[in-house]
Amino acid sequence: MTEQEIILGCIRQNKQCQRLLFDQYSGIFMTICLRYASNQMEAEDMMQEGFIAIFKNIEQYKNDGAFGGWMRRIIVNAALTILRKNKLQFVDVDDVNSNYSKIDSYSYSNLGEEDLMKLINSLPNGYRVVFNLSVIEGYSHEEIAKILGIQPATSRSQLVKARKMLQQQILQQEKIAV
Repeated sequence: MTEQEIILGCIRQNKQCQRLLFDQYSGIFMTICLRYASNQMEAEDMMQEGFIAIFKNIEQYKNDGAFGGWMRRIIVNAALTILRKNKLQFVDVDDVNSNYSKIDSYSYSNLGEEDLMKLINSLPNGYRVVFNLSVIEGYSHEEIAKILGIQPATSRSQLVKARKMLQQQILQQEKIAV
């Protein structure tokens, strides 16, 4: 079944087409939700809410861009909605020290994707959300500010602090590995 046939089936609320769409994208979208969630259960809730929104609004997809990208945006918005309901807070973490060492490329090259994702997920919620939206999703600070209801300067400072914290964590892991 082609993507267009699946979309049309979902518009008609065909359960088989909805299942095909879910099966095709659930793994990718769970990975996205895990980046925003504090735990597996919260990620599952985010993904479920996202798919509900996709199925509810699928007739609004206008074929003017990638369908996967359209759905991805809905999933991210569902994740952010749940974070806002849970009162996402932006705080300063005193452990972020401006006197950090510069990380050499060797440190980055020895860090696996799974390890990096664990480090990102260990960031405080505000840092993690802004880091994901900026670095991974590609939103500007103005867009992030609008999405999260914060000032662009808050987005910038949270990203700077998230990067510093990640650098410190990478340095710490390299010290342990040596």
